[in-house]
Amino acid sequence: MPMTRLSLSALLLTCATPVLAEAPRVAVDIAPLHSLVAQVMAGVGEPDLIVRPGASPHSYALRPSEARALQQADLVIWVGDDLTPWLEKPLMALSDAGRQIALLDHPSTARLAYRDLAHDGHDDAHTQTGHDDHDHAQEAHETHDDDHDHSGTDPHAWLDPGNASAWLSLLAEELAALDPGHADRYRANAAEAQARLAELTIQIATELQPMQGKPFIAFHDAYQYFERPFGLTLAGTVSLGDASSPSPARLAHLREEVVEEGVSCAFSEPQYNTALLETAVEGTGAAIFVLDPLGAGLEPGPALYPQMLRDMAASFAACAAQ
Repeated sequence: MPMTRLSLSALLLTCATPVLAEAPRVAVDIAPLHSLVAQVMAGVGEPDLIVRPGASPHSYALRPSEARALQQADLVIWVGDDLTPWLEKPLMALSDAGRQIALLDHPSTARLAYRDLAHDGHDDAHTQTGHDDHDHAQEAHETHDDDHDHSGTDPHAWLDPGNASAWLSLLAEELAALDPGHADRYRANAAEAQARLAELTIQIATELQPMQGKPFIAFHDAYQYFERPFGLTLAGTVSLGDASSPSPARLAHLREEVVEEGVSCAFSEPQYNTALLETAVEGTGAAIFVLDPLGAGLEPGPALYPQMLRDMAASFAACAAQ
């Protein structure tokens, strides 16, 4: 009889104790966002990455395994159709529209319009102020909506550490709503990640002080979200923000910019051919460095985003030191 009572008590205790739910399945479009989500989900689960490292998100063909990850996801997190227009159709096929978050559309995101580099090649016309304090993100978002349509949004918003910090909070709350059993863990992870990111941002700002006021050119217009918080100056690009092919006239104009502005540094990207950039700076004495705004050379996971920022800062610092 005592054994019977013990067994019954154990059974009742088991039934009364909540069973930890399986971690939600989360699919993320690009590696930098995947890294942020992985930081928030640490100790609970791992998100799936849609766009494989080294591929351009501007044009991409889903593999069957990646399409399945989308279909099976409890939550899909992506930058938005300004970066990955090809992803919009697969997401429309999902039965529950609430299963996806386009971060560019969220009020917490400080957004910038594409610059008009097609004509003047200068970084002198932004549509909104940068955010020294990310509390101004809502105001910037509303200002943008008044002046521009969504197709004019520069989608490279993850390069702003302020946006990344805001997204960590957003991701924690979305995951907490989806998986209340791990809500405290998600929020604690996000807070820890934000503290680390704030410290890293200060370090990068100090490292990049010698680069302030020193113009550079890049393969395509992807960096204004990184330029603004750290006081960097873009003189021109080979391609526009969507990485489209440049015309001969554009290359000729860029070469003029390099000479007139005294540009000493040009930045290529791992996923693009450097031949056009080399042509633009040939004979000018400008050195070519590499910027990797997607972390293409890094292992996907929680460490990718902070390492990507460190690597970009190191490339700019190397430019400043020459």
